[in-house]
Amino acid sequence: MDLILWRHADAEDAAPGGDDLARALTGKGERQAARMAEWLNRRLTHSTRVLVSPARRCQQTARALGGRRFKTVNAIGPQATAGELLIAAGWPDANEPVLLVGHQPSLGLAAALILTGFEQPWAVKKAAVWWFRHRPRAEEGRIALHAVQSPDAL
Repeated sequence: MDLILWRHADAEDAAPGGDDLARALTGKGERQAARMAEWLNRRLTHSTRVLVSPARRCQQTARALGGRRFKTVNAIGPQATAGELLIAAGWPDANEPVLLVGHQPSLGLAAALILTGFEQPWAVKKAAVWWFRHRPRAEEGRIALHAVQSPDAL
């Protein structure tokens, strides 16, 4: 199974007392999402399931993928735990690749949990992708960090 964690792109600051879920991408965020979506679309299979937080900024980030369909999953919203992200994705046993568009700190905690077995406060940059690969029959370990990509490096 491949699991791709994609943090939403740069978003507006929350207004005092405002609805966090309503925060939109900035112009910079739209450009970041477009760059990462182009990179992802060259690499994702057609069978990749795309799961997206209900937050507007995540929805906008996912829409940058163009014609790919995605599913909004409330369980991966801003308050999600690392464990909830992995359960929603079906990690490590899903039959198809999963792209999960979500938030910090849960994405960083999930990345650490996947690689070390412990939640640690790892940073995932805005609009960056961490791509994990689980191969249960591999002789040299089962989990690999396949790629880490930031829109700044594209």
